[in-house]
Amino acid sequence: MFLDITDLTKNFGGLVAVNQFSMGVGEGQIVGLIGPNGAGKTTVFNLITGVIHPTAGKVEFDGKDVTGKSPHTIASFGIGRTFQLTPLFTEFSTLENVVASYYLHPRSSFWDTFFNSPTYRRNEAYALEQSLKILDLVGLSKVKDELARNLPHGYQKMLGIARALAVQPRLLMLDEPLGGMNTDEITFTMDVMAKVRSQGMTILVIEHNMQILDLCDHVVAINFGQKIGEGTVLEVRNNPDVIKAYLGEQNVA
Repeated sequence: MFLDITDLTKNFGGLVAVNQFSMGVGEGQIVGLIGPNGAGKTTVFNLITGVIHPTAGKVEFDGKDVTGKSPHTIASFGIGRTFQLTPLFTEFSTLENVVASYYLHPRSSFWDTFFNSPTYRRNEAYALEQSLKILDLVGLSKVKDELARNLPHGYQKMLGIARALAVQPRLLMLDEPLGGMNTDEITFTMDVMAKVRSQGMTILVIEHNMQILDLCDHVVAINFGQKIGEGTVLEVRNNPDVIKAYLGEQNVA
């Protein structure tokens, strides 16, 4: 597996937020991680990306043990993510937000930067060129000069995806990318995800909006920190434990 999670567990005092959770993501797949509010989905994301450290268990990415490593180290291995509440540089333009993400992989030395060397200027031009390509991919070219704080909600969410892409990830983790969007924004975002996937990107996505399942090759369902089902979209939709978690006992039949 490209991403392999084994018996991941996180305790917050006496609360077991994630309990011996295991799942895998194959290279080139779109995998959905679904479950009701409070199921532990974002905690799993935070454990994978080093935002919090697991109590037990293991996370491997492309054969490397990344368990408990710092977020910037994990990002440098090729894992990029978004958040439910998109953290943007609000006083930067849309374009500047994306360019800033390229500095996770600095290409210029301190002295190149200090003396404004030809190498530094070439690297800055490259970052700008690649950022413009990403904005074109996600449909934000027309607002590239707009301050991030002035963007509509859907555009801010898409800018979060653009920034994650600028990290140059091999695995893109999206935490509720459709949250709060209207119908047109949802359709556009799903089209962008399909385009990103067509370029070879592997995607792991958390989402409450079940439209996302139309893009997924594989789905994992979680509730109360434990895996309650996985398989194809059809298998998970028909899983009694998943139906119970979402709709209650009376709807299982």
